Amino acid sequence: MRLAGAIRRFNLRFSVSVTLGCAMLFSVAGHSQVKARAKTQSASTDDLGKNSALIHEFGELFLKVQREVQGPPLRSQSRLLSLLPESTLYYAAFPNYGNAAHQAMDIFHQELQSSAVLRKWWAEGEMAKQGPELEQAAEKIYQVGEFVGDEIVVSGGLGIPGRGLLLIAEVRKPGLKEYLEQNLKQISGDAKTQVRVFDPQSLTAAKDIPLSSGLSVLVRPDFVVAGISVDGLRSFNRLLDEKGKSFAATPFGQRMAQGYTGGASVLAGADLQGLLKEVPAGTADQQQLLARTGFADVKYLVWEHKDVAGQASSEAELTFNGPRRGVASWIAEPAPLHSLEFVPRDAVIVSAVRLKNFADIFDDVKELAAAQKPNPLDSIAQMEQAMNINLAELLQHFDGEITFALGDMQTDPAWTAIARVNDAEGLQRTLNKLLTAMSVRPEIVEENGVRYYSLRIPTPQKPVDITFTFATGYLLIGSSEKVVLEAVQRHEGGESMANSQKLSASLPSGHPNGLSGLLYEDPAAVAAMGMRQAAARGLASGLFGMRGEGTPIVICVYGEPSALREASLNRGADAGAIMMMAAIAIPNLLRARVAANEASAAVNLRTMNVAEMSYAMAYPQKGFARDLAALGPDPRGSSMASWRHAGLLDEKLASPSCTANQWCKNSGYSFTIQGTCGATKCTNYVAIATPLSASSGTRNLCSTSDGVIRAKAGAPVVTPLNVAQCSAWEPLH
Repeated sequence: MRLAGAIRRFNLRFSVSVTLGCAMLFSVAGHSQVKARAKTQSASTDDLGKNSALIHEFGELFLKVQREVQGPPLRSQSRLLSLLPESTLYYAAFPNYGNAAHQAMDIFHQELQSSAVLRKWWAEGEMAKQGPELEQAAEKIYQVGEFVGDEIVVSGGLGIPGRGLLLIAEVRKPGLKEYLEQNLKQISGDAKTQVRVFDPQSLTAAKDIPLSSGLSVLVRPDFVVAGISVDGLRSFNRLLDEKGKSFAATPFGQRMAQGYTGGASVLAGADLQGLLKEVPAGTADQQQLLARTGFADVKYLVWEHKDVAGQASSEAELTFNGPRRGVASWIAEPAPLHSLEFVPRDAVIVSAVRLKNFADIFDDVKELAAAQKPNPLDSIAQMEQAMNINLAELLQHFDGEITFALGDMQTDPAWTAIARVNDAEGLQRTLNKLLTAMSVRPEIVEENGVRYYSLRIPTPQKPVDITFTFATGYLLIGSSEKVVLEAVQRHEGGESMANSQKLSASLPSGHPNGLSGLLYEDPAAVAAMGMRQAAARGLASGLFGMRGEGTPIVICVYGEPSALREASLNRGADAGAIMMMAAIAIPNLLRARVAANEASAAVNLRTMNVAEMSYAMAYPQKGFARDLAALGPDPRGSSMASWRHAGLLDEKLASPSCTANQWCKNSGYSFTIQGTCGATKCTNYVAIATPLSASSGTRNLCSTSDGVIRAKAGAPVVTPLNVAQCSAWEPLH
C-alpha cells in the first residue's frame, strides 16, 4: 500500500521508473557506505564511481520502462464524481495503475535476465531482502487493480462527521472483500492498528473506533469505499443508496468535472474558500491581516496532468473570487522576458519573474507589518538615515523583471542576476551614495563603452567578489567581471537562452503574450554534478529526458487578473517537483513521526503517573504499583480488579504480561515500571519509555513519583533505571 501511495500521483510509466530508481539509487549508496565503513571511516563521495556500470543499467532500464509500458488511457468523464457528497471540499482522481505496474515489473525481470550487473545487484546486500518485498508490493497493486475500475477517487471535507477522508472506486469483479481480508491480515500481523473490512450488513452493526486506530473499508457489489471513520462510511453508504444531492451539482464539483474535458490522467483540486470557512476565523486582527494579503479571496486550487503519446502536460491554477490584490497581486501579467537575452544557453538553473512595481510591493509590506505591530520599520528608517538613501526611491528605479541564472555548480559557481530598471542613471547615483556610505570603492573597468564595477564584500567566512554594470536598460550583477562581460556580449550577439531551441520547445502553447515567471533546470547536469559521476547523466536522462538527452525541466507561470496559472510540458517538471518534495518532506515526515512518538510517550508516562497515584490511594498498604501489570486490567475481567491488577490502565499500555522483565510496546516506544519496594510496600517507582529504534525516537524518557517527565538522548535503555538515575536526567520541555 505504501508503494501504491508513492506512484498513484503520476503517469505510471514515469512513476514506476522513479520508484524503482529511488530504490536502486538508495541501495547503491547504502551498499557503498556499508563497504566503506567496513574498510575506513573516511568514505569518499567518489565511491559511487565504482558503480558506474550499474548506474548505466538503471538509466537503460528507466528508458525502456518509459518507452514500453502502456499507461492507463485518459478519462473523459467520471462516474464517481457524481456519487460524492455535496459537502466535498477536496477531490483527487487517479487512474488504475495496476496493469502498468505489472508491465513495468515484467520489463524489469527481462532486464534482470539479460544483465549480469543487475542480477548481481539484485541478489546482494539489502536488495536481497528488499527486492522480493518490492516485487510483492507491485504484484499486490496489480491484483487489487484487477478488482477495481479505471479510476480511484480520494475526497473529503472538514469538521462534520461523514465529511472526512474517503477513497472510492468501482468494483468490476467479485471476491475483493475476501482478497482484502486475507492480504491485510498478512500485512498487519499483530499490529494494534489494523484495516477493518466490512460489507453493508456488517457495517450497520459495527462500532466506531478512534481515528488513529486504522482504516475502515466497505466493499459493496458496485463500489469499494475506504475511510477513517466508520460513521463516515455509514453516512456515505446511505448516500449511495438514496442517490440524493451530490457533489456534481455544486460549483466546485462542476469545476472539477471540467477537468475531464479533453481527457485527464490525474486531476486534483480543493475548494479553498470552503476550507477557509471551516477553519476557525481567529481574531478580528487576524482576519483583517488575511484580507490584506489578498488570499482571503482564494477560490479554487486545481491541478491537471495528462500524458498523450509520450507527451506530458501539467497545469495548475489558483483562482480568486475577484481581481488579485495585496500579496496575491505581486505577480505581474505575462510579457516577454527580455532578461533571458543575457543568460547563457548552457545555464543549469534559471529563475525569472515579472513582479509589479517594487515600490508598490514595499508599500504592501509596510502595511502588512504595521497591522501586526506598531512602527515595524523603524530600523529601516535608521538605516536610510545612516546611508543617506531613500529606500522607496531606490525601489522606484526597478521595473519588476528579475532573472537569476546559475552555471556550473562547482566550489565557486558562476552566477548572474539581471534586473530591468526604469532609470539607470538615477539608480547609478543611488548606488554610488550607498557604496560611499559603506566606505567601499569599486574598481572600474571600461570596455566597448560599458563600465564594469568590481568590488569585494567582506563576510564572516570569506570575502565575496561581485561585478555589476548597466546595459540596455538592465542592471547586471555577477560572480566575476568575466561572467558579466560575457552576459553583455551574449545580449549583443544573440546566442542566449532567449532564443534557445531547447527552451522554446519546452514552452506551453497558447500564451502569446509571454510569461510572468519561469523556472528552468537542466536535471541531467544537476544530477551529474551532484553525484560527481558522468554516468549519472544517462540516469538523469532516463528520469527526466523524455525527448532526448538534455531535455530541460521548464515550469511557466502566468498572472491573470483573477488567477495564477502554472503549466509545464514535460514529465520532468513533475519528476523534479516530486523529488524536491521528497527531499524536503521525507526527512521532515521522519522527524514529525519521531516527534509524534516522543510526544505520545510523554503523554503515556503522565498517564502512568496518574495511575500510580490512584493506585497508592486505593491500596495504601501496597504503596505504588511495582510494575505495569499491576496497573493494568485483570485477565479474568473488569469486575476482578485488585491490587494485583487494578484496571487503572488499558491493555494497550499495561497488559498482564508487562512485568519488570517484559516491556509493553506502544507508538514506537517500549514502556516499563520498576517499583522501589520493600517486603510489602513500594515507596517509589520509575516509569520508563525508550524508543524501539532510532527511526521511532531519539530520546529516552522517565518519571518518578515527583511527576516530572525527564529525557535523555542516546541509545535505547535496555535495563530499568533507579530513582536516582532518572532524577539526574534533564526535565522535558
